[in-house]
Amino acid sequence: MRIAILGAGPAGLYLATLIKRRDARVDVTVIEQNPPDATFGFGVVFSDRALEFLRDDDEETCAAIAPHMESWEDMTLVLRGERVVIDGIGFAAIGRLELLQLLQARAGAAGVAPVYNRAVTSLDELAGYDLVVGADGVNSLVRRTYAGAFGASARLLTNRFAWFGTTQPFDTLTQTFVDSAFGPLDAHHYRYAADRSTFIVEVGTDTFARAGFASMSEAETRGLCERVFADALGGHKLISNNSIWRQFPVVHNARWSHGNCVLIGDALHTAHFSIGSGTRLALEDAIALDKALAAHRAVPDALAAFEAARRPVLEKLVAGANGSADWYERFGEHMRLAPLDFAMSYITRSGRIDLERLRTLSPRFVGRYEREHA
Repeated sequence: MRIAILGAGPAGLYLATLIKRRDARVDVTVIEQNPPDATFGFGVVFSDRALEFLRDDDEETCAAIAPHMESWEDMTLVLRGERVVIDGIGFAAIGRLELLQLLQARAGAAGVAPVYNRAVTSLDELAGYDLVVGADGVNSLVRRTYAGAFGASARLLTNRFAWFGTTQPFDTLTQTFVDSAFGPLDAHHYRYAADRSTFIVEVGTDTFARAGFASMSEAETRGLCERVFADALGGHKLISNNSIWRQFPVVHNARWSHGNCVLIGDALHTAHFSIGSGTRLALEDAIALDKALAAHRAVPDALAAFEAARRPVLEKLVAGANGSADWYERFGEHMRLAPLDFAMSYITRSGRIDLERLRTLSPRFVGRYEREHA
C-alpha cells in the first residue's frame, strides 16, 4: 500500500510512525510545506492525565515525551485580584517545538523520512497513492478540494487572541481576568519548561476596538499587554513569536472521508484551546485510523470503520470544547460575578462537569463554595 500524508505536525508524524512500526513494508510519504522547525506558539497543554491516553497503545512514545513535561494538579483563577484555586484539575505542558522534535525522532526511528519545504498545490500531484491523509491543519488542502463531499464548514469565533511567551514560571495553569480602561481582557498562562511559560491574551471585539489593537504593531501590542498584566507577569516581559491577533477557527466535517482521502486532526475538527485537548485529539485520531487500517485490507472499509469508531467519542469532546468557546465569547459578562460564583461558572462551562462530579474532583473548592453559599 502507498500512503501519502499531507502535514508533518503531531497528527501526521504520529500516524506515519504507527503505520511504519506496524508494517514496515507500507510505503508512507509525509509531505510538509514548512521547514521541520517551523511552529508558532510556545507551549502546548494537555488536560486531565496528560499522556495517559497513550500508555495502552504506545508506551514507548509516552515514555519518550513524559519526562519533558511540566505538570500540576490544580488550576487558579484570578478575578479583581482575588485568587480562587480549583483543586484536582490537572494539566501538563511541553514546548510546542520540543514535542514536534520528539515526534520527529520517533518517526525517524520507525523509518519515516518526511519531505519538508514542499508545498502541494493540487491533489493531482498525489495520483497513484492508495490513501491520502489530510493532516494539514485548519487550512487543509484536502478538505478544501473536496469541501462539498466532506460537508465541510468553518467559522471564526469573534474573540481575538495573541500567543506570547514569558520567562515568568507559574505554579499552575492560571487564568487572569482584568477589567482594563478599554474593557475586559483574559490571559491563559502556564509553564511548559522550568523557566518558560505560555501567555495567551484574549479580548472581545469591543475591547479589541477600543484599545486600538488593529492598528498596533506586534511590539506595541506586546507592550500594552505587558502593562495590563503587569501583576501576573511579576516584572517579567512577554516574548513574541509571530504573536499576531488571531480568531479561533471552528472546523466541522459532516463526513470524514471521500474516495481515498480522509481527514484527521485540525483538518477534520478543531477544539478550542481553553480545554487543552487539541493535540491530544489529533494523536488519538492517528491511533484510531491506524487501528482501522490494520483491521481492514480495503481502504474504503478502513475509512468507514475509522469514522464509525471515532466519531461518537470525538463529537462528545468537541461539543464540550464548543461549550467552553461559547463561554469565552462572553467572558466579560461572566466577570461581573463574585469570584467564587465566577469560578463555578468557569469550571462547569463545557457542560461535562456538574456539581456532583466536581465534589469528587475538587473537594476543597466545592467545600469553600458551599460554605460561602450556606
